[in-house]
Amino acid sequence: MILEELNDHLDTIRNLIEASTEDIEEGCKLITETIEAGNFVFLAGNGGSAADAQHIAAELTGRFVKERKPLPGMALTTDTSALTAIANDYGYDHVFSRQLEAFAKPGDLFIAISTSGNSPGILNALSVAKGVGCRTIGLTGRGGGKMSGMCDTNIVVPSQITARVQEMHILIGHIFCKAVDGLFD
Repeated sequence: MILEELNDHLDTIRNLIEASTEDIEEGCKLITETIEAGNFVFLAGNGGSAADAQHIAAELTGRFVKERKPLPGMALTTDTSALTAIANDYGYDHVFSRQLEAFAKPGDLFIAISTSGNSPGILNALSVAKGVGCRTIGLTGRGGGKMSGMCDTNIVVPSQITARVQEMHILIGHIFCKAVDGLFD
């Protein structure tokens, strides 16, 4: 079982290299341009994707590898008072979009994470992000779902298996952080 899981992970990486290297490069460009312009990076996802959003945001505000100044990154998954109030008053599908309406500005970046590419709350957040002038990156799997038509770039992990998709999402997030580290000497 262990070898099967590890080999499946390696196969997914090989498939990602073949299918998505250009999209990952585009994602690196979007995040570095956002940081260079002094704009904000927002991230959101549900479940394991929420954990990935928080992980990447922490790498920005803390550091990845290189010692550098803190950078403006925020996971929209962390404020329990906002999440529960918005869910209670407007419905769960609006917990991220309402926060983007409050905080996002033109030139900011929204990284939307959904293994299916069809999470209603993420789709709503993408619509709001585009409406306020944010650039958008999607991290998806399973063919990309509805997010494929909504993102400036949608990085689709070529897998139907949630665990493999999520493993690749955090790898891609680390690649983004390495690109950001490259801005600082």
